[in-house]
Amino acid sequence: MKAFSIFLSAFLFVLAGCGKSRPVKLDKAAAAAAIEEIAKDRSETQEWLRSSPSSYLAAVDRIEFGEKRTLAVGRAADNEVHLTTGDIEPHHLRITVDGDRFRIERVDANARFKIKDDVKQEALVGPSSIQVGRFTLRLSHQRFPAIIVFDPQSPRFKEFKGIAYFPIDLAYRYELRLKQDPKLEKVIIMSTRGNQRSAERVGWFDFLAGEVPCRLEATRLIEPGSGGDDVEVFFRDATSGKESYALGRYVDAKKLKNGNYLLDFNSAYSPACAFSHFYNCPIPPKSNTLQIAIRAGEMDSHYH
Repeated sequence: MKAFSIFLSAFLFVLAGCGKSRPVKLDKAAAAAAIEEIAKDRSETQEWLRSSPSSYLAAVDRIEFGEKRTLAVGRAADNEVHLTTGDIEPHHLRITVDGDRFRIERVDANARFKIKDDVKQEALVGPSSIQVGRFTLRLSHQRFPAIIVFDPQSPRFKEFKGIAYFPIDLAYRYELRLKQDPKLEKVIIMSTRGNQRSAERVGWFDFLAGEVPCRLEATRLIEPGSGGDDVEVFFRDATSGKESYALGRYVDAKKLKNGNYLLDFNSAYSPACAFSHFYNCPIPPKSNTLQIAIRAGEMDSHYH
């Protein structure tokens, strides 16, 4: 009985101050516009996965730097990044981790690469992508540097079967105040490759799912390549491992002009690791495990 009283008090406390923790109330026109935007984003994501050179399905290899500072790229078998097409020189490039950036240098005299449409022989870049022949090399840092190889002729494109989604439900669309962590406490986010990724807790979002009070921790990854203003929520719920991806899902908090954040679970998405083994994905912290089902956003499409 005492436990129930504590729960009831906590529930009433949350409810008393949750005027903005319920779903956003939209008029008919605004609701239609929101649904159209979500549907458009889903359609574009499906097309990107189906055919884009940077699609998860285009990833064909991942080479970790590990304790090495430099990886060699080329057609010869002694390169760590082995690209076998004829337009790649036997020893094409040398890519070196230089602090938070990557130094790219040609090795063979005829070697070239592209950054967007600019042809280069050498460059110093942050985490980004370069094109070598038909391949795209993503220079991933995350303080655990690696090169991910993308091939527009990847055989995995034949496995495309679309992305499954829960029906759009605006009852899972919230405009929320971020309860800030005044300390911006440093936390560790574990990843699917066993790495401890550094982050800071920027605060918490409190909201009601139906009549159930929920809290999710919002974090910002502290690593090269992460956006300095990004607010990310990594979470699990009662659908995880059943209807949605077992690891959990992510939802991006979008800051609004009034200082609040749009947290729309219709835009919740599976990590890249749900589609490919070549990624290093954050694992939701235990504190972000919801006991209720959030039947909104991306479902598990079972690409593994």
